[in-house]
Amino acid sequence: MDKQDKIKKLLEMQKKFIELDREGIDPKDYFAPESDESDLAKHRSEYMNLAMEIVDDAHEEKGSKK
Repeated sequence: MDKQDKIKKLLEMQKKFIELDREGIDPKDYFAPESDESDLAKHRSEYMNLAMEIVDDAHEEKGSKK
């Protein structure tokens, strides 16, 4: 997946979270889920991993270090 695809997916995930938030999710279910297998926990993990990939790609592109 190239940089633009990653950014596009990240934005789509943000939109999905905003929709879920408007439906009235409990912040506890997002920030401290009882199970790592819940949809919100998976969403959070995937989002975090993708965001870190984008950061790593940017550092590699510029030749900088974290």
